[in-house]
Amino acid sequence: MFICKNCGYKSVSWIGKCPECGEWNSFEKEADNKKSSKSKTKNIKITKLSQIDAAQNLKRIQTGINQVDKLLGGGIVQGEIILLSGEPGVGKSTLLLQAVQNIDTLYISGEESLTQIKNRANRLKVNLNNVLFSEDTTIESIIESVIDIKNKIELLVIDSIQTLKSEKEMIKPGSIGFIKAVVNELIKLGKENNIAVLIIGHITKEGNIAGPKTLEHMVDTVLSFEGDKSSEIRTLRAKKNRYGSTQNIAIFKMESDGLKEVTSSILFSQENKKPVIGNAIVGLVEGKRPLFIEVQSLMVPTYLSIPRRVVKGLDYNKVQILLAVIRKQLRIPLDKFDIYINIVGGIKTKSTAIDLGIIASLISIYKNKSIDNSTVFIGEVDLLGNVRKVNLEKLLLEESKKLKFKKIIYHKNCPEIKKLPSLI
Repeated sequence: MFICKNCGYKSVSWIGKCPECGEWNSFEKEADNKKSSKSKTKNIKITKLSQIDAAQNLKRIQTGINQVDKLLGGGIVQGEIILLSGEPGVGKSTLLLQAVQNIDTLYISGEESLTQIKNRANRLKVNLNNVLFSEDTTIESIIESVIDIKNKIELLVIDSIQTLKSEKEMIKPGSIGFIKAVVNELIKLGKENNIAVLIIGHITKEGNIAGPKTLEHMVDTVLSFEGDKSSEIRTLRAKKNRYGSTQNIAIFKMESDGLKEVTSSILFSQENKKPVIGNAIVGLVEGKRPLFIEVQSLMVPTYLSIPRRVVKGLDYNKVQILLAVIRKQLRIPLDKFDIYINIVGGIKTKSTAIDLGIIASLISIYKNKSIDNSTVFIGEVDLLGNVRKVNLEKLLLEESKKLKFKKIIYHKNCPEIKKLPSLI
């Protein structure tokens, strides 16, 4: 057999171009591993669920960061395989060093030297006496070392999966086929030895983890660390969690000495008390956590045949729908303007609860009328211009009253957006 060293595709004969990944001259002859005698097949192990102790393997390991532990469902489960993804420079390594300082950990660093890690640890002022470090990224050596010290560690950290190499695998390191093979080995290692494994995965240009989302289906938990590098705010979300809910969110603020937990519901600066034209405060729920953010809009006359639409922190297609609703229901000629919409602080959300706030912000800039900072908008807007009730609206209303917002505009006092201009 001939195997493609880039993706692992097999062929009975040598081929110049791989039909799977399109790579040229990537086929190499596979080593002959045939045994002299045929191995006997074994029957599969069959067990009843009544014989399984469900609590046996659900011992939680606490990171010491309250929001992270809550996001994971109470902490890291022994034998759990976690995939942490995020754009370069967003703060994944900083978060990890702060999270593992209270856990007996083996940290495999393929991205940074140990000198760089020590300098960061000194800056963050974290005590890493419980953490063992290694720069060896050979998967066979890692597995042997973990087995030797399995009674001394609770967590294995791989930073990152793309830097691992193998002495046996013929597939090109870093390729999709290679990463799948390596992650399978790590999953087997973690499950058999009851050791949690945390893997860092790179984000590609397309926004996927290490190419296609292969790893997401293999691991137990997928965490996404997000945030604009020009902003202080960072968010940690669970896209998949076999040992807990995916409804929670952890919010941090990046400071000079590391990440600090944000416990406040308000994610915008309250220093400027003066109302600003085009600004609207909106309420939404992430998981079961109420948040209040600031939406900014700018509208200027266009000199282009097709008006420009620039959106930051929001879903572009959703904004286009809301603009169409405004044109139809409020008869505002938006085709004459370039429109720019932004969420202050680098926050990203797809919540429908901010629809009403976005429309209010656009009306404010169009009519050149500011909205009072003590007003909050909560509501989803449908294609007919009706304002609908949002998920966990009662929680949002209670939190709004606690924060002393004087005016709350939602579906009961604004059943359709035609009434909105008179309420602003």
